[in-house]
Amino acid sequence: MRGRRGDRMTINIQEHMAINVCPGPIRPIRQISDYFPRRGPGPEGGGGGFGEAPTHLAPLALAPPAALLGATTPEDGDEVDNYDSDDTTALGTLEFDLLYDQASCTLHCSILRAKGLKPMDFNGLADPYVKLHLLPGACKANKLKTKTQRNTLNPVWNEDLTYSGITDDDITHKVLRISVCDEDKLSHNEFIGEIRVPLRRLKPSQKKHFNICLERQVPLASPSSMSAALRGISCYLKELEQVEQGPGLLEERGRILLSLSYSSRRQGLLVGIVRCAHLAAMDVNGYSDPYVKTYLRPDVDKKSKHKTCVKKKTLNPEFNEEFFYEMELSALATKTLEVTVWDYDIGKSNDFIGGVSLGPGTRGEARKHWSDCLRQLDTTLERWHTLTSELPQAAGALPSA
Repeated sequence: MRGRRGDRMTINIQEHMAINVCPGPIRPIRQISDYFPRRGPGPEGGGGGFGEAPTHLAPLALAPPAALLGATTPEDGDEVDNYDSDDTTALGTLEFDLLYDQASCTLHCSILRAKGLKPMDFNGLADPYVKLHLLPGACKANKLKTKTQRNTLNPVWNEDLTYSGITDDDITHKVLRISVCDEDKLSHNEFIGEIRVPLRRLKPSQKKHFNICLERQVPLASPSSMSAALRGISCYLKELEQVEQGPGLLEERGRILLSLSYSSRRQGLLVGIVRCAHLAAMDVNGYSDPYVKTYLRPDVDKKSKHKTCVKKKTLNPEFNEEFFYEMELSALATKTLEVTVWDYDIGKSNDFIGGVSLGPGTRGEARKHWSDCLRQLDTTLERWHTLTSELPQAAGALPSA
């Protein structure tokens, strides 16, 4: 503040302390000496030692100078530690239901509501939504997402999200990750908190209710954000882990729902390609253009090939197509049905997504499905099968078109 040019106006400390930016009625202005009492020679001079405030002051004046400056004193250090240790409760709580339907191989997730979420926007509110992932194997293929609730810390969704192709083995080994995020249209969405539920806690056909505090989890850095050295170390550790686990380890590429039925009237095998779920993404846009091919091996005449139509830009396609193989029941006992899923590309060779073989020489659920079909004639049997990265030798030798 200046008067004449070159002269600076002086403001005494009383006028400086009289500046009150707080709204509301004008309150009495304390003098600077009330906050910093001086040592007096005796009772007349204020008594006590340095820093001792008079008894007639308001509680605000009794605060130590360090507190007025925003510093942390030893007395309130315990409160800060307690707040940090209890920081998970400040993120909010999430209420949801889970139901595993063993008959239909589905996992139903009912996202109900959240309470007391952490404010993420400048207005003191948030635009929350919920994401679901199945671990291990979290990717865009198995991500489910609710709608976004605007400007609230207590959102209510009441949305049902469903995973298809969930087997008993998934219930035993997989974990459901439920993340609450804040949507931001001008920048990246922000992470609020998450909950991880081991699916082994669920019982078939019994709905389980949850109301749990969100926890803070620091997401791992994506490969694109890593330095070259970190990416090299990560690739080395991944290869080392695969070597330790053995060469027989196959990468899971999704699920496929197949139906088998042997018709005694038509004397042949009816193969149904119903749908796929959680396929691996093969295109740069994070999706695939999948289609399915089937072969009945050995195929001397090379006439057993069937192919579905192409479904554009999806990781969970529905085909609902059937193929018929005319063949005696006794001949099927030595046959193997090979099912492969491909990603269609224009102008170049198609990409292999995953495959599965059903027959007397296979193992596990694939062999059981095949043998049940040959025993239960004129009965349609639908089963989910896991697609692996192993390409059948016969299918690999054939063109992918």
